[in-house]
Amino acid sequence: MRTDSTRQLAGWSSARLVVVDERGRTPVVRDGDTATLTTRPTEGDSPPEGAVLLGEADGVAYWAVRGAADPAADDDPADWQDLRMVGAALDPLGAGLLTTAVAVLTWHEQSRFCARDGSPTRVGNAGWHRVCEAAGHEEYPRTDPAVICLVHDGGDRVLLARQPTWPPGRFSVLAGFVEAGESLEACVQREIQEEVGVAVRDVRYLGSQAWPFPRSLMVGFHALADPDQPLVPADGEIAEARWVTRAELRTALDVGDWAGRPGDAQPLLLPGRVSIARSMLDAWAALD
Repeated sequence: MRTDSTRQLAGWSSARLVVVDERGRTPVVRDGDTATLTTRPTEGDSPPEGAVLLGEADGVAYWAVRGAADPAADDDPADWQDLRMVGAALDPLGAGLLTTAVAVLTWHEQSRFCARDGSPTRVGNAGWHRVCEAAGHEEYPRTDPAVICLVHDGGDRVLLARQPTWPPGRFSVLAGFVEAGESLEACVQREIQEEVGVAVRDVRYLGSQAWPFPRSLMVGFHALADPDQPLVPADGEIAEARWVTRAELRTALDVGDWAGRPGDAQPLLLPGRVSIARSMLDAWAALD
């Protein structure tokens, strides 16, 4: 579809637009714990410059464009929410559309010039590549792999850490970006050693999640570690680290997401449901 301009034009009049503002927000309709994307009809005879084809579902093409709330058209700015706020409440189609839209639109804005010679680039393939105007080099949306790992002792304790920018009590599992020439498993071992001074073993894959902030792919693992090792938080990266029992984790999960309790003095606040970190903790806490 990305190279079939005839098909794109034929489906444009019935297509729907996912409009995303510069802060990554889009209009949604909330209904309790669920949310639905509010898409817009298309205008004109063809996709505008910079529009990104997201794909088709049930015979309807979806495109992503930059835009903003329009109060003159009864567009309520309060309905505009970003992935962190609403991602976990969207259905699979809505979550996939918004995640892709945020990722690719952001890439375009950061890739206006060729990485090889600095020449301006132009959009091609319905928004899925850019072409260097000077030499014709093609560039595609970047994805930066990062590992995220649930470290446990093989029993009922899990290792959590807090970044310096987080308020006291807010903890999550450890994560870090993959370096050049490094395998995912090697990255897990290096990052955990660097961040909290702990050696891990038996590194095993769990799952992955697109994380377009701005262009990451979170690759989830779990690994074993000896809880008797001293914890040495990396200066400037980790404010504190601690081992948490399964019972403590279950209690914290019952409290709810950290994003929903600003200023609440809870002893352990955990990631929201939108993140793979929360899925990993939920699954580990559910084990007998």
